[in-house]
Amino acid sequence: MKHKFRASSSLFIQDSQGTPAGDVYLHMGIILAIDFGEKRTGIAATDPMQIIASGLTTLASKEVIPFLVDYCTTHAVECCVVGLPKQMDNSPSAVEPKIQAFIQRLSKAIPALTIERHDERFTSKMAFQSMLDGGLKKEQRKNKGLIDKISATLLLQSYLDASLHSKKKN
Repeated sequence: MKHKFRASSSLFIQDSQGTPAGDVYLHMGIILAIDFGEKRTGIAATDPMQIIASGLTTLASKEVIPFLVDYCTTHAVECCVVGLPKQMDNSPSAVEPKIQAFIQRLSKAIPALTIERHDERFTSKMAFQSMLDGGLKKEQRKNKGLIDKISATLLLQSYLDASLHSKKKN
């Protein structure tokens, strides 16, 4: 669904489409979130209006960049949020150097993609708890790929909430 605005089309040159009646429809890009892991990586995406975060997929980590290259060519992606894992004392997690290397490879593969970082502490624990709360059976809760996808969704929702909160302040 596109959001309808009445405005001068010159205000929205790159991100809009005008109609003969002068209505302007604002096009927003999808925001992706990546919960990077050494073996598996969860990916989530927003809807085009950037309201709802939904799990997209879980892939072997070596398959993520080719997937994103393809995804970004077929979808309007505004930015990609990569989880920032920290210890309780705010020091970087042990996996951070591998995430940095992943970000460098991703930036090289898709130079136009904006990459942002967002704190991902507790997303895996929250994902597991949401599986419990949702009534998933023990066998389903063992699916680590599902946990990664839910973690990416929680990361993205947290990012959206923080972005909305910062916009309200300004």
